[in-house]
Amino acid sequence: MNIYDKANELAKALKESTEVTEITAAMKLVDADPESKVMLENFRIRQNELQQQMMTGEMPSPEEMEKMEKLFEVLSMNLNIRRLFDAERRLSVIIQDVNKIITDSLQHLYGSQM
Repeated sequence: MNIYDKANELAKALKESTEVTEITAAMKLVDADPESKVMLENFRIRQNELQQQMMTGEMPSPEEMEKMEKLFEVLSMNLNIRRLFDAERRLSVIIQDVNKIITDSLQHLYGSQM
């Protein structure tokens, strides 16, 4: 068994999954609405800025986090954006589950350290 072949099979399965199909369809709907597209782009930019900030060890202020939560709530009122967020969340769960399966399969190498 070639691990890289299996990884490529998994990648293909992910690309063909319902979740990825739903993300693609939702993105097309969001892109077709200029206002939704701009709102989502601005949210993603700010989200990435906050993630970069956290990666450097600097935590955003509670006010900034509350602002992002409220913005997320407002964006979620848009049905197409909510559909996109829901599909992205489902794909994220799959990726986390796959990662756990892989990690658990190697736990015997490291004991309880993982």
